[in-house]
Amino acid sequence: MKVSASILSADLADLAAESKRALDAGADMIHMDVMDGHFVPNLTFGAPLVKCLKKRLPQAVVDSHLMISDPEKYAPDFSRAGSDYILFHAEAVQDPRAVIQLIRSLGAKPGMVLNPDTPEDSVKPFAKDLDYVLFMSVFPGFAGQKFIPEVVPKVARFSAWCRSEGLHPEIGVDGGVSPANAGPLVKAGATLIIAASAIFQAPDMKAAIHAMKTA
Repeated sequence: MKVSASILSADLADLAAESKRALDAGADMIHMDVMDGHFVPNLTFGAPLVKCLKKRLPQAVVDSHLMISDPEKYAPDFSRAGSDYILFHAEAVQDPRAVIQLIRSLGAKPGMVLNPDTPEDSVKPFAKDLDYVLFMSVFPGFAGQKFIPEVVPKVARFSAWCRSEGLHPEIGVDGGVSPANAGPLVKAGATLIIAASAIFQAPDMKAAIHAMKTA
């Protein structure tokens, strides 16, 4: 079980130190929520921040979650900046296969993201070409939202289908995840949890990450 620490809830004035603190506490990755104010109603980070973070923490694995319109236009910037994974939304593109091929050609690992109301069947035609499938358990845009439990059966169905097809992508869940609700997700087949508030606002970050990894 892996945990990716979403810096959306970190101290934005000291992101390198906050990221290192999460990694030292047991996080496996740093998750960058990239928002454009168009595809989702908020503005956050761009590729220059990824570049600066990788310069300070070159060994950190960074997954850049592009919650943006036209992800194919900006994927090269995020690859050059050092993103290890580049994730795009199924709802944001007309030709997912072309975007997957582009990301892989740039040297990054491609991932596809589904909003809570997007059926898991929409990713199946592309699953064999993906390293990562991310299920949103909130509607993207803001940290601190309440977990939508209906994502659990979606994860279970997709995980079972992957096993039947011999596929092994990372199956991630992002949005309102905490030690309190991580157990059902792990049981459903999730291999990666993304957490923001549950990590950076926890009284004991190491304990919170450990609880999710052992759920």
